Amino acid sequence: MSNIRLFYPESLSKNLSGKLNKDQSKYLISVMRLKINEIFSLFNKEGEWNTKIIFIDKGIVEFEVQNQLRQPYNEREIWLVFTPIKSNYFNFMIQKATEIGVTKFFPITTERTIVRKINEARLNKIVIEAAEQSNRLTIPYIEKIQKLENFLIENKKINLIFADLNTENKKIELQYSSRPIALLIGPEGDFSEKERIEILSFKGVQPIKLNNNILRSETAVISSLSIINYLIN
Repeated sequence: MSNIRLFYPESLSKNLSGKLNKDQSKYLISVMRLKINEIFSLFNKEGEWNTKIIFIDKGIVEFEVQNQLRQPYNEREIWLVFTPIKSNYFNFMIQKATEIGVTKFFPITTERTIVRKINEARLNKIVIEAAEQSNRLTIPYIEKIQKLENFLIENKKINLIFADLNTENKKIELQYSSRPIALLIGPEGDFSEKERIEILSFKGVQPIKLNNNILRSETAVISSLSIINYLIN
């Protein structure tokens, strides 16, 4: 398997020929220094394929798909429900959550949310690059930003894990289920008491105290997702 992996959103099959986009072509030619007849791999949710460069025209790579390397597989649905934070930490959080296995991102706003907009194009670029690096086949989906209350109303059939600063519970149970696991991380100023009551009234919610210290949002995300992955794998 080639160490050079690129996400390709369209269907892949043996002997398929096509062209990479400008950025991907530049990466292969200028950064990785690949030449005609050299191999890299393309992947998406349908699997991963060895792919050969057959032509380079005006900086654009033309390719032909060779043999299939990996078959598609089923992933446990893990959602990250979070409030946006400052840019540098935010990008890091999204990158690491993708590497750990989040399948869907739900940005939310709360009473104490400071950052209320996200750059969807930038986040999509980050999740694709993180998936390429971490050997994933699937690309996490990023939902539109919404209010906390709307998320709780519209997503009843989930296993909700609530990173709660005020609980003393330090254990969660995750039995096999087809329901998504949704990790809820609060804003930098925490949830209001009204919001906390609303979250704790959600059917089946499991609050967990991650640490005796107060963690930054990105640290809480990585810690929580690592615990969840340990329990389900």
